[in-house]
Amino acid sequence: MIPPVVVGRPVLSPVISIGQAPGEKEGPAGKPFAWTAGKTLFQWFESIGVDEETYRSRVYMAAVCRCFPGKNPKGGDRVPSREEIDNCRIWMEREFHLLRPRLVIPIGKLAIAEIMHVKRLVEVIGRSFEEELFGVRTTVIPLPHPSGASTWHRTEPGKTLLAQALERIAEHPAWRETFR
Repeated sequence: MIPPVVVGRPVLSPVISIGQAPGEKEGPAGKPFAWTAGKTLFQWFESIGVDEETYRSRVYMAAVCRCFPGKNPKGGDRVPSREEIDNCRIWMEREFHLLRPRLVIPIGKLAIAEIMHVKRLVEVIGRSFEEELFGVRTTVIPLPHPSGASTWHRTEPGKTLLAQALERIAEHPAWRETFR
């Protein structure tokens, strides 16, 4: 893992989003989802009425791993190892204990798999789940990763399932309370 640690603003929020790990550009920018994937992610949230600055100021943005894992020799960013994920897990556990979120939005398959048993995105995107995470009962509404390298959210059934997920997020009481 390559420092610095990247997390969102320290926000007391009933909504937490969880990404995989910061990319190469996020460290220098000092914020998660600061580059290409972030542009797509914030377009999604704008489609349900929340702009990037408002989102960043009202949603606690966490990640499975807090530092950039480095480049994959075959291209793209390296996926964090199990050991790296386990080393960072204590941070998420403490965040859940402090914030007691009512809505959790895991973004991408790695983040989703860290909190739910899932084999395929089509099994979870577009649906909501009542889960107990780190001792906190919460609603989980997963999103696909907004990476430019992925076509999942731009082709069917991903496109329709993404729209359903965003609709569920917009209708959730914790989201409505956060963005009245």
